[in-house]
Amino acid sequence: MVFSKTQLVGLKADHFRHPLDLRATNSLKQVPGLDLMVRSVLGPLAEQFFYLNNIAASVLVGENQLPHLHQLLLDACKTLDLDPPQLYVQQHPVPNAYTFAMRGKQPFIVLHTSLIDMLTQEEIQAVIAHELGHLKCEHGVYLTPLNIIVLAAGLFPGWGTVIAQSVQAQMLEWLRCAEFTCDRAALLATQNPKVVMSVLMKLAGGSPTLAPQLNLDAFIDQARAYDAVSETELGEMLKSTQTAQLTHPVPVLRAREIDRWASSQTYQSLLQQQPLGYNNKVAPDKGGWRNW
Repeated sequence: MVFSKTQLVGLKADHFRHPLDLRATNSLKQVPGLDLMVRSVLGPLAEQFFYLNNIAASVLVGENQLPHLHQLLLDACKTLDLDPPQLYVQQHPVPNAYTFAMRGKQPFIVLHTSLIDMLTQEEIQAVIAHELGHLKCEHGVYLTPLNIIVLAAGLFPGWGTVIAQSVQAQMLEWLRCAEFTCDRAALLATQNPKVVMSVLMKLAGGSPTLAPQLNLDAFIDQARAYDAVSETELGEMLKSTQTAQLTHPVPVLRAREIDRWASSQTYQSLLQQQPLGYNNKVAPDKGGWRNW
């Protein structure tokens, strides 16, 4: 079934950027030389490496190659008012997707086959739109060092723990905040919060066999139970410890957060193409967000 979607003409990143992302990004901008180091040193190296890896070991999606995925990309880009990046599909047993872009360079998105296998077409588009959110918000400057670190950990498993421990907690915190923003981009593209929450549920405990049997309402109830842990000081401390070295917020909270934002005035105004009235700055979100 095809649903008509609102094309978000003139959409700016700060129209949907999560307040925690904005705060953490502003904090990272204060790190001396980080932007210059990434753009001048790490960026070109990473870009060349990823390009060679993609072109050699992945399938480039286009009009004549997996055209249904190509159309999902084009539709999401049209809705989010963004130029289409390259899209690759890569054989991999771990469900995942990632993106890379530096200002003025050719951006790309990679989808793993294991992720595609357990998602519906709408859910695949939500994943694509999530990655487009990183491009829209120019997260690449800070994603680059983290992607390199993750890549190095995979190539040298014995060093994985050491490398992970060397990542600044400040950058990991920013990345978790950035994921909330990109989940919002997924919602703006699909315009269906249940689709985005379903992706998160399947990432938490799905497989090609189990995915059709999962109950989204039960998963949302699970998120509320996780929220309740913060009502005690011990619970909040344990949650903070659990997430300190994670690159993504836990799936239940991402689902809970997107459920909240879907009913916010900010989201409704974007869909109705109403002026937001805050000069491209993030308006306070009703309901707020508790640190994990």
